[in-house]
Amino acid sequence: MDDRLKQTLLEEASHAQAVAHEVAVSGAYLYPLKGIIYFVTHANIRRPFFSRVGQTITLGLSVTSAMFFFTYMPQMAVMAFTSGPLAPISAALLVLTESSTITNYLSRSFVLEEALTDTFDGTLIARGHESLVAEGRQVKPGAGGDAIARLGKMVKRPLARMKPQALLRTLIYLPLNFIPVVGTALYAYMQGKKLGPVAHTRYFQLKGWNDKEKDEWVEKNRGAYTGLGIASFVLEMIPFASLALSFTNTVGAALWAADLEKAGR
Repeated sequence: MDDRLKQTLLEEASHAQAVAHEVAVSGAYLYPLKGIIYFVTHANIRRPFFSRVGQTITLGLSVTSAMFFFTYMPQMAVMAFTSGPLAPISAALLVLTESSTITNYLSRSFVLEEALTDTFDGTLIARGHESLVAEGRQVKPGAGGDAIARLGKMVKRPLARMKPQALLRTLIYLPLNFIPVVGTALYAYMQGKKLGPVAHTRYFQLKGWNDKEKDEWVEKNRGAYTGLGIASFVLEMIPFASLALSFTNTVGAALWAADLEKAGR
């Protein structure tokens, strides 16, 4: 198991070097930041977030409490060998990160799925892409410029929930964060590479692309999607802010989709 993990890490590090230039020139990593600005300055886009905030906070508190009760002491005992007197702090940070990861997975799968889809579709409508959104749901006329109010019944439901393997992979790689600089950078890269294309799952669905078309597009724009994924993942790692940032990241992904459509790509 250790040899396979080492081999995987070496392969990812080698590939990361090749992709780094593409990430830098794509500019896609800026869209999560654009999403924050757009989210803050457009009140109607925030409505799906507020409709789920209570449920998600309750879920987060429950997960975090359970994780501290069951896993804090065992992890602190293990870290006593690697972190010495800093073991209590290191273990607490690790448990918080684990709790955030688990909460993010559960909330996206069971609480936020429809709200995030509404946020993505509403942002596209606000940017003038009603015809694209109409491929996946009914779009109401008018509504005084309120993009969320124009969202009607879904014709194409949100796609499959996040896979349990994704959560397991994230938790397995979490200890990389305790390797100064290099470990954290590699961890963010590995997660971003997987999560970038996921951010456009709804876009691909609205476009009506099959798996082959989607895979070809993602591979052609691998650097851009990796940059988007890394930036989004790093933001969602911020403790206690991951809920709001998952919505701003969704807005950012929709803004990029809107720009792609505007460019005729």
